[in-house]
Amino acid sequence: MTELNAVVALFDDHQSAEVAVKKLAAHGIDLKHLSVVGKGYHTDEKVVGFYNTGDRIKFWGGRGAFWGGLWGWLFGGVFLLVPGTGSLFVLGYLAAMVVSAVEGAVVVGGLSALGAALYSSGIPKDSVLNYETALKTDKFLVTAHGPAEEIAQARSILGTMNATSVNVHESALAA
Repeated sequence: MTELNAVVALFDDHQSAEVAVKKLAAHGIDLKHLSVVGKGYHTDEKVVGFYNTGDRIKFWGGRGAFWGGLWGWLFGGVFLLVPGTGSLFVLGYLAAMVVSAVEGAVVVGGLSALGAALYSSGIPKDSVLNYETALKTDKFLVTAHGPAEEIAQARSILGTMNATSVNVHESALAA
């Protein structure tokens, strides 16, 4: 077992989340350890969707350029319709965990599939509930998982951004 830590930053808008991911990457944080979670769109009269174009995903709608750009940077993704929250995109590290939670019908004390994935990645249940609430209010989560040194660096970088909060969760164990 390897000890992993996590840092989770909340952002008010998708532009700030995108800048944070790019800054983390520019400072050498492994892209395989990053995730972005947020709503895909606001309900309106415009068509919103996505489709696969080979090894890329094409999004359209209000935030299509944002999600499409991040898909090229981060590894893997999933689109969910979460009761009470609406549509969510999960790109990066957490995407596989969300898929595992859905496929395995993981139920963790009433948490959603995203909540179960966050909890499985070592984030305490009370923090998971706070993050799920933030997503319902249109915030964006940027997460990094990795060794303590990498997470300390990511925490330092995210602390210079305009995040509404930055929290480190220590000692998540991963196989």
